[in-house]
This record gives sequence, C-alpha cells and structure tokens, in this order.
Amino acid sequence: MKTVLENSIHLPDLTFVDLCESNYGINRGVYNTIDAWFYKHGLKDILDRRRNILSFLEFIKPKSDLGRNFRQKFGPGGLAIKLQEYCSNHYLKTGT
Repeated sequence: MKTVLENSIHLPDLTFVDLCESNYGINRGVYNTIDAWFYKHGLKDILDRRRNILSFLEFIKPKSDLGRNFRQKFGPGGLAIKLQEYCSNHYLKTGT
C-alpha cells in the first residue's frame, strides 16, 4: 500500500482527482473542498496534503463492499465534521 500511495501522490492533478473519484466516490468539488480544508489547516506542501487526503478518504470509506459506483454523501456540514473527526483521531501526516 505504501508504494501505491507514494506513486499516487505524484500523479498529475486530473489523474489524482480521477483516482479519488473512482476509488472513493468523491467528485472534483468535494476533492477541492478537502484539499482547501487541509491547506487552511497548515498543510501547505501538496505531497503532504495528498497523503492526508488519501488517508482521510480511507478513514471515511464505507466498510461494506458497495462496488465501484458508489458516491460519498455528506449532509449539511457533514464533510467538515468528518474532517474534524479525522484530525482529532489522526495526527496530520507530513513528509517530515
């Protein structure tokens, strides 16, 4: 998994977003919101943000096998709540 993660974080932007959509069911708008949230909370380095984005998406991934055509759904404020929950349970992973 670590090799896959390290290779994935270096993908071009559109390819990385497509990977997040196909593997985790989030669209580009949700991805951009997650990316901006991590940036505002101190992760300025893009590689650190991408590591945390993938870790966060694993954290919120449904436990049941929903197949590849599922969509993550967040109610009003739900994404921010999940991001805060992730940060309180996980130390933000940085490259240092």
